[in-house]
Amino acid sequence: MSGDTLVIMGFTKAEIPPEKTVVLAHLSAPRLARRGGQDDPFAWESREYLRKLCIGKDVVFRTEYTIPNFSREFCSVFIGTTNVGNEVVTHGWAKVKEAKGEVTPEHTELLRLEEQARQQGVGLWDRSPGSVEAAIRNLPPSAVGDPSNLDAMGLLATNKGKPMEAIVEQVRDGSSLRVYLLPGFQFVQVFVAGIQSPSMGRRTTQEPTIATEVPSDEPNGETNAESRGPLTSAQRVTASSAYNEVAADPYGREAKHFTEIRVLNRDVRIVLEGVDKFSNLIGSVYYSDGESAMDLAMELIENGYAKYVEWSASMMEDEARRKLKAAELQAKKTKLRLWTNYVPPATNSKAISDNFTGKVVEVVSGDCIIVADDSLPFGSPAAERRVNLSSIRCPKLGNPRREEKPAPYAREAREFLRTRLIGRQVQVSMEYSRKVPVADGSAAPAGPADSRVMGFGSVFLLSQGKESEDVASAPPTAVTQQPGVNVAELIIARGFGTVIRHRDFEERSNYYENLLAAETRATAGKKGIHSAKDPPVMHVMDLLTASAKKAKDFLPFLQRNRRMTAVVEYVLSGHRFKLFVPKETCSIAFSFSGVRCPGRDEPYSNEAISLMRRKIMQRDVEIEVETVDRTGTFLGSLWESKSNVAIILLEAGLARLQTFGADRIPDAHLLAQAEQSAKRQKLKIWENYVEGEEVTNGAAPDRKQKEEFKAMVTEVLGGGKFYVQAVADQKVASIQQQLASLNLKEAPVLGAFNPKKGDIVLAQFSADNSWNRAMVVSGPRGVVQSTKDRFEVFYIDYGNQEAVTYNQLRPLDASVSSAPGLAQLCQLAYLKVPALEEDYGQEAAMLLSESTLSGPKEFRAVIEERDTSGGKVKGQGTGTILLVTLIDEESDTSVNAMMLKGGLARLEKRRRWEPKDRQAVLDELEKHQTEARTKRLGMWEYGDIQSDDEENPLPAKKTGAAGKR
Repeated sequence: MSGDTLVIMGFTKAEIPPEKTVVLAHLSAPRLARRGGQDDPFAWESREYLRKLCIGKDVVFRTEYTIPNFSREFCSVFIGTTNVGNEVVTHGWAKVKEAKGEVTPEHTELLRLEEQARQQGVGLWDRSPGSVEAAIRNLPPSAVGDPSNLDAMGLLATNKGKPMEAIVEQVRDGSSLRVYLLPGFQFVQVFVAGIQSPSMGRRTTQEPTIATEVPSDEPNGETNAESRGPLTSAQRVTASSAYNEVAADPYGREAKHFTEIRVLNRDVRIVLEGVDKFSNLIGSVYYSDGESAMDLAMELIENGYAKYVEWSASMMEDEARRKLKAAELQAKKTKLRLWTNYVPPATNSKAISDNFTGKVVEVVSGDCIIVADDSLPFGSPAAERRVNLSSIRCPKLGNPRREEKPAPYAREAREFLRTRLIGRQVQVSMEYSRKVPVADGSAAPAGPADSRVMGFGSVFLLSQGKESEDVASAPPTAVTQQPGVNVAELIIARGFGTVIRHRDFEERSNYYENLLAAETRATAGKKGIHSAKDPPVMHVMDLLTASAKKAKDFLPFLQRNRRMTAVVEYVLSGHRFKLFVPKETCSIAFSFSGVRCPGRDEPYSNEAISLMRRKIMQRDVEIEVETVDRTGTFLGSLWESKSNVAIILLEAGLARLQTFGADRIPDAHLLAQAEQSAKRQKLKIWENYVEGEEVTNGAAPDRKQKEEFKAMVTEVLGGGKFYVQAVADQKVASIQQQLASLNLKEAPVLGAFNPKKGDIVLAQFSADNSWNRAMVVSGPRGVVQSTKDRFEVFYIDYGNQEAVTYNQLRPLDASVSSAPGLAQLCQLAYLKVPALEEDYGQEAAMLLSESTLSGPKEFRAVIEERDTSGGKVKGQGTGTILLVTLIDEESDTSVNAMMLKGGLARLEKRRRWEPKDRQAVLDELEKHQTEARTKRLGMWEYGDIQSDDEENPLPAKKTGAAGKR
């Protein structure tokens, strides 16, 4: 406090140890100036000598004597073996007081040292000319309490960003200091930038209002100020204790102590960041801790002694501000001190950890890509994983169906990623998932059930290509070690997106600091969306949504240059694609000439699509357009990296070559060779190929021998439809064996298992409590809330469908769930059977059930035709239907004939041109129908029923030239 007075702090385990003010025994140092006063000569140098000698050091003290009614003790103080008092006197910075009693050996030693210093002319004893005058500081008026004494804005303008030397004289609270700015000794108050510590409370004195006994002439007994007499001494003492005390905030004293033991009376460096409206200085404070400089704001935040405040943090640089915010978040997570009772706000994101490598198959937008996981089998639907880039947001591409146009730079962002990522090997680190409302085009806010879960992660390019030029200008960031080039950072650095400002407890990218730094660079460089220029505009004609006539109008432009560059925008099927043609700025539907893949839901259709997505999705290709068909699809050839893509499909056995018009196709001989190669190896669609039988151009072969199998009926639906299992199918026993070996656990915990529509699960069949494979047909919207929530399930191995509760479901291992269902949907061939809700529908279903389900009976099912119009299996009654003749081998009669004989079915209408074998079957069945009609059985009870011609009237014949069939 001065050249002879110290404040010492005890060594205890208390968070705030006790303090004591001690005076060096027998010594008197010059006094420092109080507010508005002047130093004694050499007072500052004396204080500085003692400060530098003792501050922050461990000391031992011994009380030598005390003075009655004086709170301070007079002590000898030692740093190790060094007597501090002796050192002060030796260097001439204090005088020795006269002894008022018995002279002790210590006092005698001090007098000797004082005489020695006097003779040497050191310290106070310096008598050189002008030394005394020079030892008195020229103090400017204090700015504490009177801001007009300081040109704060001028000081900021001169020293913005520069470190200023200062000595901390007082700590008001953890984040508020009073300091001397050196070398001018301007006494100022500094608030630590970006933070605020808890208040130390305050004492508000009240104005004394002790009135004299003079009667008042004022109404209501009020008195004027002039009527009050002067205060007596006793009244002043009473008035001085009349105050309101506001208690310190929790951890206010601890925060003040934390700051004091680090900076009080220490040399610090202050970097001014700004000035508030009251001319208070806002700055970052750095103090020395051994060899390193410590940031006081960061230390307070990290230890839970301060909160981040935006008003002063906004004056700081982005990097420093982000570090403070991140430190506060960490303190909140660990519930440190100020945050002991902190309750994090509810968040819709959840941390996940899932790393994988794969090839980029598709760039959906600037912040979303699809990666084919290397660890999963090629062609598997699960292999393609959608990855949303963590913590960034790019402009939206819009939805053409809703007539939403792409936002500025949305196309550029996607194109930038496409050219750098498509087909490249990447490493993906999934970081968090988030529930987002499902956009349905309505403005109404979606409920909690109307949501889907999106996965977010960081994607890294493991090998550098074009992106090396994008990262060359970026300064290296050592925030987090990255395994490669961060794709999100590339996008942000180019100005094609912004970094999301997450709420405190929201999950975020593990490389968030790097992303923010990239955004700062893009903003400074005015790149992309940060540019003041108008965004680029591109008008694209989408011929997929236009009429076929419009597509035909474009044909001459696409034929003009034989080969044209295009980009594959989407794979619609194995042989049909959506292409963008940059030269003509149009999007077209394009299909291979003379090459056809299996149709949707046919075997190997999905494999063909997967192969094309891997090979050409979003790649630069070359096309040669030959013609356009009546639907507006352009036909021709397509090359990727100088390879004809149709050859790849044919070689893989995923497409057929159509012989019609093959002579017009370039590389026709190569296509034929590729198909022959697949046939020889019996690949995919040629697995049952027999040399010489395949003579058609894609139609099913017309064979005399029909396909048949032994079947057991498992479920009857009505309308002549039913489910069967193939008796000889080895998969039946295998699946049943696998299910029997499963160790079924207790009902899954709510939230851990959320079955969705289309999922294959284990379900408990209500009739016999057995566990079977089932497809979820429908369930509660959103997350499962209760074990009693009901799900509609379809048993894929038997054809039954029923509603079960959540606790009757279990998750199923992929090895068991991936095998296709064993139940095959069939329908009685050549017949029209009334549906359940129609007349005689119930009777027909009963007869079919009795004849097929009574006891374990095997039938011979002869496949007459396949109906694939039902699409994929989505529940009971959907999927491919086998039209069969079902023959009971014991009685050698067909169920089809039995239904006709009972009058519970009728023959379908004959076609104009029937094959001979079909005619023979229909003739035989018609005998049974005639018998039922004659006997007036079933639906013939009241005579002839309505004819087919009335149900489905033929269209009126056109006059003139006949069209082609």
